Amino acid sequence: MIVDVQFSSAHNDWPELRDAVLQAEADGTYGTTWVLDHFDGSTFPGGDRDLLEAFTFMGALAAATTTIGIGSLVANVANRHPELLALAASSVQRISDGRLHLGIGAGAAPETPWSREHKERGIALQPTLEARHAAVVHQIEVLRHRAPDVPVIVGVNSEALARIAGTHADGVNVRLSSPHSARYLAAARDAAHASGRHAAFDCSGWAGDDDLASQEKAHELQLDRLIISRLAPL
Repeated sequence: MIVDVQFSSAHNDWPELRDAVLQAEADGTYGTTWVLDHFDGSTFPGGDRDLLEAFTFMGALAAATTTIGIGSLVANVANRHPELLALAASSVQRISDGRLHLGIGAGAAPETPWSREHKERGIALQPTLEARHAAVVHQIEVLRHRAPDVPVIVGVNSEALARIAGTHADGVNVRLSSPHSARYLAAARDAAHASGRHAAFDCSGWAGDDDLASQEKAHELQLDRLIISRLAPL
C-alpha cells in the first residue's frame, strides 16, 4: 500500500508547505502530496487564513519538486467551469511532467455548513444530489477530452457516487472514519469490474494523522493507497 500525505494551507503558508513537501520528497516516505480545494480556512478547526487556490498551489509544487506525485483531494466541481478545471489540470500535468493525480468531488448541498463559503461568495450550488452527481460525470467527460493523460479519482460519500467513480473514473477515495467506507469501496469496485477497468482502478482512503484506527482500517480494506491528512500547523 502506498502512503501519501496532505498538508493544510488553512493553517500554513507557502514557505512552510513548500519545505514540508520537499522534505517528504527527500525522505521518500510518501508517494503523493495532496492539496485541499476550499476558500475559507475557518472551514477547518483552527484554520486562520484563506487557503491557497488549489491549482495555483499544485503548479507551484510541481515547479518546486521533481519526483513526488501531486494531487487534489478533492477539487470541487462547483468551484470552476468544467473547461477551466480541465485546463488547470492539464497545466499542472504539463508543469509536473505527468505527476498529477486529480481528485474531484461533487461538493456540498446548499444550506449545509460546508456550503457557507460558497454562499458568502455568491457561488451557486446545484440544488439536488442528482444534479451534483451529473456535474461530476460531465466534468470527467470534459477531462477525458481536454486532459486525457490526467488520472481522475472521485471522492465519495455515497454508494451512488461510488458507482459513478467505478463507471467513469480511474479511482475512488473514501473517508476511512465513515462507517460506510467499506460499502462505498465495494460499490466502486463492482462498478469498475463491470466496466472492465478494475485492474487499473485505484482505491484510496484518507485519515487524520492521529486517527490510528482508521489507518489500520486501510489495511483491512486492502486499499491501494492511504492518504494521511495533517490539517494543522506544521
